[in-house]
Amino acid sequence: MANPPYGERLGQAEELRGLYETLGRRLREGYAGWQAAVFTGNPPLGRALGIEARRSHRMFNGPIECRLLRLDVRPERFISPREPGRPPRFDEAAARARPGAQMFANRLAKNLRELGAWARRERVSCFRLYDADMPEYAFAIDLYRSDPDGHGGSWLYVQEYAPPRSVAAERSRARREEALSVLHEVTGVAPEAIFMRMRRQQKGASQYGKLAERGEFEVVEENGLRFLVNFTDYLDTGLFLDHRILRRRIRELAPGKRFLNLFGYTGTATVYAAAGAAARTLTLDLSRTYLDWARRNLEINGLQGPAHALERADCVEWLAGDDARRFDLVFLDPPTFSTSKSMERTLDVQRDHVALIHGALRRLAPGGLLIFSTNLRRFSLDRDALGRLVAEDWTRATLPKDYSRSPRMRSVYALWRPGERGDHG
Repeated sequence: MANPPYGERLGQAEELRGLYETLGRRLREGYAGWQAAVFTGNPPLGRALGIEARRSHRMFNGPIECRLLRLDVRPERFISPREPGRPPRFDEAAARARPGAQMFANRLAKNLRELGAWARRERVSCFRLYDADMPEYAFAIDLYRSDPDGHGGSWLYVQEYAPPRSVAAERSRARREEALSVLHEVTGVAPEAIFMRMRRQQKGASQYGKLAERGEFEVVEENGLRFLVNFTDYLDTGLFLDHRILRRRIRELAPGKRFLNLFGYTGTATVYAAAGAAARTLTLDLSRTYLDWARRNLEINGLQGPAHALERADCVEWLAGDDARRFDLVFLDPPTFSTSKSMERTLDVQRDHVALIHGALRRLAPGGLLIFSTNLRRFSLDRDALGRLVAEDWTRATLPKDYSRSPRMRSVYALWRPGERGDHG
């Protein structure tokens, strides 16, 4: 049995990956036929062992949710390493011949006809093609294209929702193989352009950690703007498709405004504000990687320059500070939960959203508008704690058609001080 470290803070998890890989390699090479157990608070690191767990038990180390992985060290349980972000290897012909594969293919083809026609009509290049329409095939499948006419590249980004413990691993694997086996045939996307992630509830270090180091980016189009996306190195691609309408609204509100993008990520909202003739923009994020990504997104749209500043900052601390700059339009889209080496405490959006909103309001000029968004599914806005602040629910108004099956996946509110609505629309 082993209880290796598991890196609760951002950055530590990647540093420990080699330790887990070495532990798994030593087990495979020297302990065939033995039983082993590994207790870890970071399941992605557990997968680096290269041995499929016979059983996985959910336990807690204080407040930290952990897994006890029970391993049979036998060759048939060894997992062959695969390219980051790529689907697992399996017998595609055998999987495609099963009845479930045809059922899934029929549903995917139906979605492609209906959503494809809508996307062409609305000039949408990247959209959600499938979102667990059939509960037993629990996937989110996004189609990315370099332009709305499909003349350039096309990619599929497949996210598998982690199955409940009541679903046997063998059945889950069979459904995964059935779905993957028909993707190329139904969509026409080349097999080498199909990428996959397992989507689990993310906490702490695993939420924004880097998963690979390939550094390969593709360029896609959205509402006439261009964005860099990455299908292999991170949990997300760098472009949240569910915010498509909200970004467009930001562009409409931006002319002549001073725009602040908090937790700016890859700067997509900033690009829209700059394209909408914002007087100036400021994008804040703690990650140098994402700020560089944001800079490149501005550059490929010809929007770089001193009017569009990018600054590294812990947004929680910055909002609690005394920066004197004021803004007419503020976008506040914090992670649902976060911690890092640079943060003194965790961020929990349900617990902390009132403090974040009040902090953002202190940066809002008279007559300004604050847009708050979160992807916490069970989020509840604490209106009592917000006092007399006006909060208008924009959730449904900004929900794209391709996300209509998941209306509660996010919440969006427009907030302003009483009597200061201005021209917010």
